[in-house]
This record gives sequence, C-alpha cells and structure tokens, in this order.
Amino acid sequence: METLGYLIHGFSVALTPTNLLLASLGAIVGTMVGVLPGLGPINAVAMLVPVVFALGLPPESSLILMAAIYIGSEYGGRISAILLNVPGEASAVMTALEGYPLAKQGKAGIALSLSAWTSFVGSAVATIGIVLAAPVLAGWALAFGPVEYVALMVFAFACLTGLLTDQPVKAMLAIALGLAISTIGIDANSGVYRYTFGTPNLVDGVQFATVVIGLFAISELLIMLETMHGGTAVRIKQMGRSLFNRSEMAFTRMATLRGSVIGFFVGILPGAGGTVASALAYTTEKRIVEKIDPEGSQFGRGDMRGLASVEAANNSASNSNFIPMLTLGIPSSGTTAIMLGVLTLYNLTPGPALFRSQPDLVWGLIASLFIGNFILLAINIPLVGVFARMLSVPAWVLVPFIVVVSTIGVYSGKSTTFELVLMVALGIGAYLLRRLGVPMAPLILGLVLGKILEQSLRRALSLSAGEISILWSSPISIVLWTMAAAVFLVPLLMPKFQRWRSAASLGNN
Repeated sequence: METLGYLIHGFSVALTPTNLLLASLGAIVGTMVGVLPGLGPINAVAMLVPVVFALGLPPESSLILMAAIYIGSEYGGRISAILLNVPGEASAVMTALEGYPLAKQGKAGIALSLSAWTSFVGSAVATIGIVLAAPVLAGWALAFGPVEYVALMVFAFACLTGLLTDQPVKAMLAIALGLAISTIGIDANSGVYRYTFGTPNLVDGVQFATVVIGLFAISELLIMLETMHGGTAVRIKQMGRSLFNRSEMAFTRMATLRGSVIGFFVGILPGAGGTVASALAYTTEKRIVEKIDPEGSQFGRGDMRGLASVEAANNSASNSNFIPMLTLGIPSSGTTAIMLGVLTLYNLTPGPALFRSQPDLVWGLIASLFIGNFILLAINIPLVGVFARMLSVPAWVLVPFIVVVSTIGVYSGKSTTFELVLMVALGIGAYLLRRLGVPMAPLILGLVLGKILEQSLRRALSLSAGEISILWSSPISIVLWTMAAAVFLVPLLMPKFQRWRSAASLGNN
C-alpha cells in the first residue's frame, strides 16, 4: 500500500501540464530519432543536457523528457528496420530479421502495428516490475561480476550461432568479424594502438553508425540496384492491412509475454540492454516454436512471433534499465549514463535512499514511463499508414534519400570523409558476404558485445592473476557455460542423433 501511495504521488507529478508536455515532446522526438540510422537516443539526450539547464527545469522534468526520448527511440528504431531493412539502433537489428520479410510479403502495416503493440506490452511489463521489485532486483544484478558477464556474452553468441541460422559456421564467421572490428582503436587498458594501420582516423575505433549503415543500408542499396529492371527495382509494393487483428494478437501473445520477461531481467544487468535482450528473446522464441510447432515455423522468412518477442524484449529492457540507475547508481546503457550524470549535476546521489529523499523525482519518473508508453502507442498506431507509405515511394526517390540520410548519420559522428569511405567499403564487403549467405545480425552483435566481453574477460583474469579457471568458478557462470554448450552443440548433433535413431528403428524392424 505504501508503494501504491508513492506511485499515485508520482502520477500527480507526471501529470502536471509541464511534465505531460515534456513527455509528449520527448515521445515524438524519440520516435523521429529512432527512425534515423546513426543518430541514436544517446546523441539526442546528450544534446539536451545544456538545454535543460538553460531552461532551468527541475530534475524530475529533465529526467522525464530524457526518458521519453529514450523509450521513444526504441519504438522508432523498428520503422526503418521493417520497411527498409536498415535498423536505426543495434537493438533493432533483430527486428529486421522478421519485420523486413513480413513487409516483403505485403504485411508492412501489420508488422508496424504489431511491433507498436508488443513494444507497449513489453514496456508496461517492465514498468510494473520496476514498481514492484526494483530494490530486490537491483541487488540480484550485483551478483553479476566480470566472470558472469563473460559467460553471459558467450551464451549470447552460442544462441546466435546455434539457433539464429541453419548455417552455424557462417554465423561464427560473422561473429568473429564483428569481434575483430570491435578491437580496432586504442586499447583502453594499455594505450596500445590496435589494427589502426597507421591512420589516425581509426584511433578511436570504428563508430557504430558507420558499421551498421554500411552493412545494412549500403549493402541493401546494392542488392536493390542489382534487382533493377528497366530502371525499376523489384521491391516492396504493397502495404497490406494497417492493423493486426485479434487472431494475430492471440497468435503472438505468448511470444510477447516471454520477450517482455526476458527483456526485463536482461535490462537490469549493467551494460546488457536491448541488444542482448532482443538476441536472447529471438533465439529463445525460435527454439520454442521449432519444438512445439516445427511445421508452422517461419523464422527467417517472416514469423510474427519472432517480431513480437524481439520488440517486447528490447522495449522491456530499455525500461528496466532504470532499475540499476536509480537504486545503485549504475548505468545500464550509454543513455542512462548521461541521465545519471544529469542527476549528479543536480547534486543528487542515486541509491536506495533516493526513493525516500526524492519521491517526486523517482516516482514521477516511473509514472512518466507509464504515461510515455501510452502516448507512444497513441502516436504510432494511427501513423502506421503514414510510415508504410514509404513503400510506395519510387526507387529513384527512395535510393537517393537513403544515401543522403545514411551519409548525414555517418558524417555527423566524426565529421570526416574517411568515415564515408569506410561506410562504402563496409557496404561492398557486406554485399559480398550476403551474396555468400553470411548473416549480418551476428556480425553487428559481435561488434556491440565485443567490448563488453573483452573488458569483462580482462577484469576476471586480473582478479585471478591470469588463472583461467576463474571463468567457471561461480554457480551462475557454470549454469551459463552449460547452457551455452547445450545451445551450440544440440543443433549440430541433433541431425546425427535422428539418423542414428532412424537406423536403429530400421534395424529392429
């Protein structure tokens, strides 16, 4: 009852005209930011820091605005992923795996509206979880040290290799390429230049926008140009229905709930976020569907259950990211790190005491997450038709538009022409890899998770003075290693087991 009283007080803070206006503005801006590849919520939130201080906004209003942009970008990232196969964010990479094939089948409107609904459900589940169990779950997250993170990252890669594709060797190659790209630049521990090839442009590493736009946008353009006949590309021409129906909602209900729960617990872990959550949710759902409905599985060819689980997971994770930030002062993502910095600028120290010393801020922020998600649902569902009309744009207009948006997104990062050249080079390489059947999603996830894996591995080995046995020294890590081995080996051994069983049954007959 005490928690309910605090939550009611939070709604009284969040529903003030100023905060309601800021939440609505943040939701709209966040959606626009999510659509544009390369910009990302972290850049939008960072640019807001001097603005909120210049306007003299109180801390709760500042965080409500930033949180709305953050969760709004998760909604917006799905739009370009579904319609153009160009993820706006790393967490939207998995969305493209099922969303884009659905759009090519003439179900773009259904995919967009379904993703908006499942995003709302995932966010709502996570926000309810924040209200009920934030302090307890934050303590649970502390059990994950560097050893557990190494095992968690290996488990994520094993899921991608063993379940994401039917060709694990090609998936492993893609992961290895992503891990290799993540090592480019200055070594954070020793200061040594790694794989910079003598050029100062690679000292800071390869920015994410350059890689994701090169691998997806540029390669997609090359494939589009390859399929052009008489100046017209063979591309998506039909939007289909604008809204999903009751049967489609029922069909994806369990996938949505599973993705929401997975995203909630993964989002609590510092550094994991929506990228890990969406990957684990997708691979988990794929495995479940292939067990209970092997003939009906359309994963990789446009399965609504895969889309629903991913969208629910990454939005659930983006909301549960606030648990370690508010209760422990530990950011779970780059965006929450900036918001944590804003709190310190207001001379506020995050932690368990913050819930009682600053109830307006904490509970106003939590209440605004409920409000922001309703605003995003109200904005996104009616605009499905507007978004999907991007499909009717002629290729001679769409191709230059994608090139311009991609170029701006990459150039705004470091403002050098080298990044543009690198983007094109990566795009050509990705085009060749895609022609060979190498998936791009594991490559991107290898890049994103590579830095977390490297830092966690170094910290773990430094704790044990180089003794590698520390990597399986805790119960959590042992469970994760076992799960990783099972996920990786079972798909490889299952065909042999089935052939052996068939041969045995024939011999008995």
